[in-house]
Amino acid sequence: MRRVLVAFCAALLAAVGAVLALGNPAYAATGLHVSGTDIYEANGTKFVMRGVNHAHTWYTSQTSSFANIKAAGANTVRVVLSGGRWTANSASDVANVISLCKANKLICVLEDHDTTGYGEDTAAYTLDQAVNYWISLKSVLVGQEDYISINIGNEPIGNTNPAQWTAATTAAIAKMRANGFQHLLMIDAPNWGQDWQQVMLANGQAVLDADTQKNTVLSIHMYAVYSQASTITSYLDTFKSKGWPLVIGEFGWQFASTEVDDQTILAEANARGLGYLGWSWSGNTDPILDMVLSFDVNQKTTWYHRVFDGANGITATARQATIFGTTSTSSPTASPSASSSASPSPSASSSPPPSGKTCTAAYAITGSWPGGFQGEVKVTAGSTAITGWTVNWTYANGQSVANAWSATVTSSGSAVTAKNVSYNGNLSAGSATSFGFLGSWTGTNSVPAVTCTAS
Repeated sequence: MRRVLVAFCAALLAAVGAVLALGNPAYAATGLHVSGTDIYEANGTKFVMRGVNHAHTWYTSQTSSFANIKAAGANTVRVVLSGGRWTANSASDVANVISLCKANKLICVLEDHDTTGYGEDTAAYTLDQAVNYWISLKSVLVGQEDYISINIGNEPIGNTNPAQWTAATTAAIAKMRANGFQHLLMIDAPNWGQDWQQVMLANGQAVLDADTQKNTVLSIHMYAVYSQASTITSYLDTFKSKGWPLVIGEFGWQFASTEVDDQTILAEANARGLGYLGWSWSGNTDPILDMVLSFDVNQKTTWYHRVFDGANGITATARQATIFGTTSTSSPTASPSASSSASPSPSASSSPPPSGKTCTAAYAITGSWPGGFQGEVKVTAGSTAITGWTVNWTYANGQSVANAWSATVTSSGSAVTAKNVSYNGNLSAGSATSFGFLGSWTGTNSVPAVTCTAS
């Protein structure tokens, strides 16, 4: 009887062990991993990607961008690589990219750009060729699972026969796992990443099921297809209803009425806990998509401010991965441009300091085009620390403010009032912050006098 009991207990323990093994798959301890709809670090801390894309393969000498992206407040950078469609990035180069990410405490999403538009662009590579590229880099990728995600192929199918995406993607995932990769995998949608024919929306489960390690996140790229808030929320709602993990791997901004509604993307991503990665830091043929011009952090663009500033922007919402320590990437008391913004233009007008707690404000026009302009106001505390500020000015030529970031701006006729937001009101003596805005003008766009009141 005792032997029977011992045998029974041994069998029971083995069964329990098997159940525990199923409930705690090996990948969970490997590094970044998916659980439910979210991404987690190996220690169980939820990680939400907040960052930008960097076109490394075409600008391999611009290695300072990693530090600059980190300094701006990002916690993730998606790095463009090539296996041969353009000059191939070697294993040593990719190893250096990973080192730069780690040195600057950035989670690194590595993507193979060769596959962009396959089926429609004759130069594009297949997803199978992309997997072969990753296999060639395996020696520098294995062991980095805490720090990197592999985005197998960028926008891997164009608008020609997007239905091929499902079979090609499931085969690519299976081949990655068969070759020993345990990394978090990221999968882009077809239709040049935009999934406007909803192939990924219909077949996402088959793709997720193809991963034996259940460690895949799907990625949508939002450009002109997503010009309406309703289109964005409908797509995201459908994903939520299916219980699938999602990252917004690329998106642009609404520089024209038919372009992407970027502010809805930011707000919805923040409300839903979704990661987002704006396109892109610099180096675009069309510089309207550059966040900084010519890789120069002193030449921040409207797009930079739209994606980094504001309540839903990177600066306010990014949190550094705990693998690098517990310090947040964002400062609760200053905007990202507080220490690195360019000096105001010579035409800027500064206010005289009032009594008591003091501050000064300098208004500058940082960009102008027919009918519109971008402005920036730099606020500097006086000789005493302040806990809040209000800036006022009155336009003389009929200008108006359309929208703003890093300040709450209201208008009454030609009079404009700007107040600090939650994260940039507290300024130590002599320190500064700034806010920006887009405005309209006709005929004349003179610089108004500004006043600053501190509390």
